[in-house]
Amino acid sequence: MKNISVVLTIFALLMPSLPVPAADLPDVIVKSTVDEVMDVIRKNKDKQMLRDLAEHKVVPHFDFRRMTQKAVGNAWQRATPAQQEALQNGFRTLLVNTYVNALNISATGSETVDVKPLRVASGQNEVTVKTTVTTPGKQPVPIDYNMDREQDGWKVIDVVVDNVSLVINYRGTFSEEINRSGIDGLIRLLDQKNRTLASS
Repeated sequence: MKNISVVLTIFALLMPSLPVPAADLPDVIVKSTVDEVMDVIRKNKDKQMLRDLAEHKVVPHFDFRRMTQKAVGNAWQRATPAQQEALQNGFRTLLVNTYVNALNISATGSETVDVKPLRVASGQNEVTVKTTVTTPGKQPVPIDYNMDREQDGWKVIDVVVDNVSLVINYRGTFSEEINRSGIDGLIRLLDQKNRTLASS
C-alpha cells in the first residue's frame, strides 16, 4: 500500500465504531461509518491504538482465508493445513502492519472519501462497493471493495486500487518466492517482513 489514501479508505470502511444492523447493505455500512472513523484517525496517531483498532475492527471484516488462498494460487492446494494456517496468519499480519505504519507516518487529516450508492439484488451474494478518495493536490484514487455475503455478514475478499487488485498484486510476489524456496520459504518471507514492519 504505497498511498496513504488507500490506507485511510480501507480503515474507514473496516473500522465501524458503532453497531450496524446486519441487514444493512455494504454501501450503507461504509457511508454510515466513514465520517466518524476518519475523525478518529485524524485526532490520534498513536501506533498502538491504531494496531489495536486494526486487530479488533479490521480483521473481522476480511475473509483472510479466501484472500490468502487467491494470493497463493495453485500452491495453496499443495500446502498442508499447518502451512495454510501459517500463510493466512502471515498475510493478515502483513496487511495490518502495513496499514498501521502508513497511518502512523503519513496521515494528514485532509483526505475525503466518497462512497458510491450500491444496488443489491435479492439473493445477490457478491457485490463491489466503489469509493473514491480525494487528497488535496493529488489525483482522486478509485478504490473498489469486492465483498461477499457470508453467514456472519459481508466480508471483503479483495480490494482493487486504481484497477489493480490487491490479491493479484501479491500473487506475483508470492509465486516467485514459492518457485524459489517453496511454501515454507514464503512463510519465512512473510515472517521476516512482519518483523521488519513491527519494529519500524
